[in-house]
Amino acid sequence: METSAPPALLETVERESGPAPTWSVLWLHGLGADGHDFAPIVPELLRRDWPALRFVFPHAPVRAVTINNGARMRAWYDIRDISDLAQRADEAGVDESVQQVDALIEREIERGVPASRILLAGFSQGGAITLATALRRKQALGGLIALSSYLPMPERLVAEATAVAPSQPAFMAHGRHDPMVPYAGGEGAAARLRGLGFQVDWHAYPMAHQVCAEEIDALGDWMSQRFAATA
Repeated sequence: METSAPPALLETVERESGPAPTWSVLWLHGLGADGHDFAPIVPELLRRDWPALRFVFPHAPVRAVTINNGARMRAWYDIRDISDLAQRADEAGVDESVQQVDALIEREIERGVPASRILLAGFSQGGAITLATALRRKQALGGLIALSSYLPMPERLVAEATAVAPSQPAFMAHGRHDPMVPYAGGEGAAARLRGLGFQVDWHAYPMAHQVCAEEIDALGDWMSQRFAATA
């Protein structure tokens, strides 16, 4: 019986806040960006009392994106129809990206950081992959961060949710004036997760499809809670 080969590891940008990191944060960028996009957030986010962290910012594969007239760019999946969130994501692309993210998680575990000390984060498309990955996890992560995002393939992913998935605490935030991912999409994703038993810390801000300073402060508070709970 043939077994499929594990996916090749994605290229990444890495930042460490100290020697011998005991926690890892995998942060997935949005459509058309790359791993460098959120690297500058590290000094804005860090706090003096935190343990040493390794931030891993992977580059999504380059693929054709239908809504951008087939232009090739870094994307976690193709977007064929922007009008319907439930139908927006290319399922095969989502599945492929989840496998690639799982491979990066396994690499962090091999480097000595247990799953319980790994935070998986993402913005927009990256947040969608964060939630898709989390729902299928058989080994719980230390926490989830989904910013300005939504739950792709919601009916399928909810049906595929594992027994341990809801044990992963989540931080979710969204702009009330987001023209790219409607506010209702983020709010609806949080409601679906709560319906499965997830503990979701939800935040809304008067912004568009972006990140704001207040959001980073709130995320820092939430991360401090995660570090303290697993100390």
